[in-house]
Amino acid sequence: MTLAARVAPHLPEHLVAAAAGYLYPRFEPELGRLDDLCPPDCGTAVDVGGWYGPWTRRLAARARQVVTVEPAPRLARLLTETAPANVRVVEAAASDRAGTARLWLPPGDDGARGVSSLVRRDIHARALHVPLVTLDELGLRDVGFMKIDVDGAELAVLRGAHGVLTRDRPALFVELESRIQPITPVVDLLTGLGYAGWVLPGRTWLPLDPALLEAHQARVSHVASHGLLRRTLPFRALWAPRYVNSVLFLPDGRRPGAPPVGEHGGHALSDPPGPEGPR
Repeated sequence: MTLAARVAPHLPEHLVAAAAGYLYPRFEPELGRLDDLCPPDCGTAVDVGGWYGPWTRRLAARARQVVTVEPAPRLARLLTETAPANVRVVEAAASDRAGTARLWLPPGDDGARGVSSLVRRDIHARALHVPLVTLDELGLRDVGFMKIDVDGAELAVLRGAHGVLTRDRPALFVELESRIQPITPVVDLLTGLGYAGWVLPGRTWLPLDPALLEAHQARVSHVASHGLLRRTLPFRALWAPRYVNSVLFLPDGRRPGAPPVGEHGGHALSDPPGPEGPR
């Protein structure tokens, strides 16, 4: 267990949430590039796996409405009490069916560590029964952006959002880790829906190469075990690599930072920029 995970239960919840919001753009620098991810005229943004709400709160400043799906009861309650007025919190796990399922957590954890999942891993020791929802059944409209961080259940979330994806064509920001689940099935599903992936290993977005991303993650997998505080230390890039585990998927030939290109989107794929994938 990391130092932050040991200390967090003894601090006021609002303080932990504020610290997470402050540190997270350094942990996940894509959060600081929302202009590239979430269009400025976004009607609805969706945060699947809200945790303490670092994405929810920033999205709330850009989108007309944010719908946050969080299955851990304590975190869902905290988000409901503290999120901006244009945020709707759904206490459930997103999947490809309605019903109930077991949400797996590490021993002594109530979701604060951010590694709970419907997919059991060796770090998990106990489970809560939580409701399941599909994103398609939530009555979402005008969805411009969707962030998905569900530790291995990405494919089910996307299958349960097929109607939204084909109707609204939102930008997607999906956490993908080959140490938890294979990357290719998610990439294949979204490729079939007209999406292409992009990664941000440095300052520039690069087209996704799944094999290179998997090789990168295998090479620096030790970094994934470092806690939030350790991974956000100043100047850490001088002595430790960044672990890239999130992919931006854009539809119809769109590129990061560029507006939708409408019916001519296919032509934008003919000249991909730069080298491929994280090195």
